[in-house]
Amino acid sequence: MNDLHIGFVGTGRIARALIAGLSQREGTFLAGFDKEPAALASIAADYPVLPCLSIIELALKSQVIILAVKPYQMEEVLGELKPVLGAKHLLISVAAGISSEFIRKFAQAETRVIRVMPNTPAFVGKGMTALCRGKMATDEDLLLASDLFRSIGQVAILDESQMDAATALSGSGPAYMFHILDALAEGGVQCGLSPAEALLLGAQTMIGAATMVLSGQKSPAELKRDVTTPGGTTEAGLKVMDEKNIRQILVETVAAAAARSRELMK
Repeated sequence: MNDLHIGFVGTGRIARALIAGLSQREGTFLAGFDKEPAALASIAADYPVLPCLSIIELALKSQVIILAVKPYQMEEVLGELKPVLGAKHLLISVAAGISSEFIRKFAQAETRVIRVMPNTPAFVGKGMTALCRGKMATDEDLLLASDLFRSIGQVAILDESQMDAATALSGSGPAYMFHILDALAEGGVQCGLSPAEALLLGAQTMIGAATMVLSGQKSPAELKRDVTTPGGTTEAGLKVMDEKNIRQILVETVAAAAARSRELMK
């Protein structure tokens, strides 16, 4: 395996999760830059990350540059990078709502860009990352980015036109799951469980159900039917969900998040 030098512009939460995964990858050397010296010192203390004093220094030491900054910071960061970007560089952006064309506009027209949308379960190695490539990126670039993000979970390769939907479903999705889990646990407490017991039962059930779906043997609808006995407890619970139209509420939840993602697009 050829050595790969990766630089992180920004060392916040998603960057830290990816660094944790990539630090185990053979032949991979990591560098970082952050405008907050304390954040950079923290990441360098916890992982084998070479601290850089400037974006220019980081770019000179890196082949892959991961842009892990806030969307509103992207234009400024690209302006600093532009003079030192060369043919060797691949830019990978984790910023929500920033298109590959926006990055090329403020970097260089020939810049190779991969846009990604990871999510917070990356912190426990169970992330879901959607990837798409910009106009100048190659198949090899896409394969490399996929390999890198598999260090923190699973990946899905999409067209850039689908990234708003991915942002709404998997990017924002953990918050929906936490909201649902919190409500289910509250129901368990009202029925006599302790808060800790209710969370354990609910969370492990959610993990187990998701694992069954990912096995690919049956669809969610088929699995639901397997659990539901006519006249039984599951049917009684599902009846309430149907009466409250929970399914449509969740569909509209994803649609609203996707619409907001489109509004934020640059």
